[in-house]
Amino acid sequence: MLINPADLTTFLAIARHKSFRAAAAELGVTASALSHSLRNIEERLDVRLFNRTTRSVALTEAGERLFTRITPAFRDITDALDDLNTFRGKPVGTLRFNSAKQSAQLVLLPIVTQFLRAYPDIKIELTTDDALVDMVSGGYDAGVRFGETIAADMIAVPIGPRHRFAVVGSPGYFKDRKKPVTPHDLSKLPCIRFRFASGNFYRWEFERGGMEVEIEADGPLTLTDQDLMLQAALDGTGLAYVFEQQAKELIKQKKLVRVLEDWCPAYPGFFLYYPSRRQLPAALRAFIDFAREAKLG
Repeated sequence: MLINPADLTTFLAIARHKSFRAAAAELGVTASALSHSLRNIEERLDVRLFNRTTRSVALTEAGERLFTRITPAFRDITDALDDLNTFRGKPVGTLRFNSAKQSAQLVLLPIVTQFLRAYPDIKIELTTDDALVDMVSGGYDAGVRFGETIAADMIAVPIGPRHRFAVVGSPGYFKDRKKPVTPHDLSKLPCIRFRFASGNFYRWEFERGGMEVEIEADGPLTLTDQDLMLQAALDGTGLAYVFEQQAKELIKQKKLVRVLEDWCPAYPGFFLYYPSRRQLPAALRAFIDFAREAKLG
């Protein structure tokens, strides 16, 4: 049985992407050539590593076990090679980030564009995914999410400014409705709900004078995208609970009306998080230092 590192690289690429097309693009080969390579690997191992149809690719139990076992080893190899960047004039290489869409829009992408101008020898791949993912098995160097609730084995670094939320509705929405004075008044008003990828609804968080309140808003429309929530609010469908930065221009233009502002304090904001490793890649170290100092807005 002859299996070499190139075979394992092929396997890992398919396992990460769950797609022959995406894995082939990463490796610079055709999807058909990649499929042929995988069949050859499985024949030599005499084990099926993936279940595949015309629409999906999924690891078998054996494939999942192999993926779990060899991913840390390949990560150590990558770290060791990246660590050689410290002997060069500037860090080089590719960084892979995973971020929720709003995290990318409000904080990560503005920092990335500044960083790439300062470090032209570094490339960045940014994947947006509102679900929390396993950074290590997904092959990501770091991720960005709102808040500090991150797995215990991760290091979290605050980046960007503090953020506030805003409760907004259209002027037409309030023609026949009273504006809420306290968060509890929201129970009488139609709201636009946000559902996480996990299936849970987001509970609207408020605080004033040391009193914290969480409201499970209800209404006729549930969405999984804050930009769509903002659009629905503009259309008068209900009240939306969004990042202040998303709505401030629309509020200024009087296209949206803000309520409960005194119940919406500033929060620490977004965090860059990454696995705790002995050898931090030079490119990631450079990005962390840059992100801490970046000026946004």
